[in-house]
Amino acid sequence: MSDENNNSKKPKKGQINIELDEKVAEGTYSNLAIINHSVSEFVVDFVSIMPGTPKSKVKSRIILTPQHAKRLLKALADNVKRFEKAHGEIKEYDQPNIPLNFGPTGQA
Repeated sequence: MSDENNNSKKPKKGQINIELDEKVAEGTYSNLAIINHSVSEFVVDFVSIMPGTPKSKVKSRIILTPQHAKRLLKALADNVKRFEKAHGEIKEYDQPNIPLNFGPTGQA
């Protein structure tokens, strides 16, 4: 193998090599996100609520710094805009007000 081929597999300066294992690549379905924040972090809990099921569990929790939360907001808005340009407006439907009871709350 030439040096040129060996160098192409190494991340270039300023790039990050990100791996995605098979289990994570399968993804987790969520139809509800609950967002809380403190002075230093945003906590996003992803839940899957199924009709007729009285109890649901948090499937995944992501904790972000305020700066990363803002970047996520911008990236998501940009992706929604591009999706709607390609596929048409995403219609919002009225959702029932779901009372959420997670017990006592606190601050980090």
